[in-house]
Amino acid sequence: MNVNYCLPKLLATWSIGLSLLVLGTGCQQTLEPPSDSSAQAQTPMSSTITVDGSSTVYPITNEIAQEYQLLDTQKPQIDVSVSGTGGGFRKFCAGETDISNASRPISKSEMETCKQAGIRYIELPIAYDALTVVVNPDNDWASDITLAELKKMWEPDAEGQVTTWSQVREGWPDEPMILYGPGEDSGTFDYFTEAIVGESGDSRKDYTASEDDTLTVRGVSRDLNGLGYFGYAYYEENLTQLKAIEIEGVAPSRENVVNSEYQPFSRPLFIYVNADALDAKPELESFVDYYLTHGRQFVKVAGYVALSDEIYNLAYEHFVDRRVGTVFEGEAQFGLTIEELLQKEAEF
Repeated sequence: MNVNYCLPKLLATWSIGLSLLVLGTGCQQTLEPPSDSSAQAQTPMSSTITVDGSSTVYPITNEIAQEYQLLDTQKPQIDVSVSGTGGGFRKFCAGETDISNASRPISKSEMETCKQAGIRYIELPIAYDALTVVVNPDNDWASDITLAELKKMWEPDAEGQVTTWSQVREGWPDEPMILYGPGEDSGTFDYFTEAIVGESGDSRKDYTASEDDTLTVRGVSRDLNGLGYFGYAYYEENLTQLKAIEIEGVAPSRENVVNSEYQPFSRPLFIYVNADALDAKPELESFVDYYLTHGRQFVKVAGYVALSDEIYNLAYEHFVDRRVGTVFEGEAQFGLTIEELLQKEAEF
């Protein structure tokens, strides 16, 4: 396997009770044969399986790909790369990849781009994550923060204006606030800004941005006045270098994801699979089959929250039945019940 992006191995174990939200029988369309050859022309046809997208999902897919390769020396080459969720979807909708890792649902513009290109996709939730806000471990003033304070920090109007900790909360020091976070191609960036500011992509620009979450870890761990955000597994991997802060009095943890208390930062993680490539490349179908039937154990190894067996079974049904589309309407969904999400019709 050729891995084009290096991250430290992430180790942690927790489980999930929220994962029913994106799957349910009857919520997606049944795939029909293409009416012309345009979709097939867009399908990668080599013996290599190509994967790109989210840095958050990368450790899961990479772990599974490595283990899959060990099963048989005749297995196809699997290239797993990272360009962020947005960058991954650009390649996916251009027919350049077979699988797109995503830390947010496909957006409306990406749905339209894929549709125009004849790329049909199967949306498969594979884990749950708790987006985590971190500070330097020697920071002795910030142990919790409210959503309103996060908005005050990160909204576009804060750029060049909200620059010290004391401006965010009375009693915090009059020290410069040094912010770190994902770049604009990141699904974590999209999810965070939509949850905090109310519009995906709306954020101040005067912070240290990177698609590589390890650079955020490094920056915050070295800067007493630093603050950043990323997926929970990166915090778990760096417990001695970082301090996670509570959101509205609730800490990111296995228990708080399971009991639905950690809101709005509990989020599903996905892979999107090129539906026509599944038919054209038997090796891709075999790999996705392995991913869904063995994925739970690797999700835990990578440090994320595994879905229940029932949900993995439903995801597998969607894969086998070639049900294409998304139940998320092109944006993250906040505050909806399981029942409401299950009633949604797929869009494509």
